[in-house]
Amino acid sequence: MKRQALSLISLLTLLLVAGSAIAQTVHVRADIPFNFAVGNKTLPAGTYDVGTIGMRDSKTLLLQSQDANASIMVNSNAAENLKPATKTKLVFNQYGSRYFLSQIWVNGETRGHQLPKTSREKETARDLAQNLTRGQAEIVARLQ
Repeated sequence: MKRQALSLISLLTLLLVAGSAIAQTVHVRADIPFNFAVGNKTLPAGTYDVGTIGMRDSKTLLLQSQDANASIMVNSNAAENLKPATKTKLVFNQYGSRYFLSQIWVNGETRGHQLPKTSREKETARDLAQNLTRGQAEIVARLQ
């Protein structure tokens, strides 16, 4: 009897861990109307699926165009905010007409993904700092 109770408790624990792992993953789709850089690659405008690869708290992201003509895997860092995100969104750093993917947030979550600035983005920011306006662009995404 004790063995059955222990097996049941173990099974319930495993289900809770698996359920929380699923809850921590990211799977969103976004229509991005401009070319943008991720890592050292420039991706064309289009509809993209963004998802984590692996299990709980994975920091590896896969971005893939819906037509499967463009994709990239990139590592991210954890981003945290005291207030939950008010919408699912991709945030881009903008330098003139150049866009660099910066953050990914899911509605209702206080933890998101932050992509580190590449040397290419830093160089673009430095070169264009005096001549062009800097800013951020947000693209609303939807959960998959």
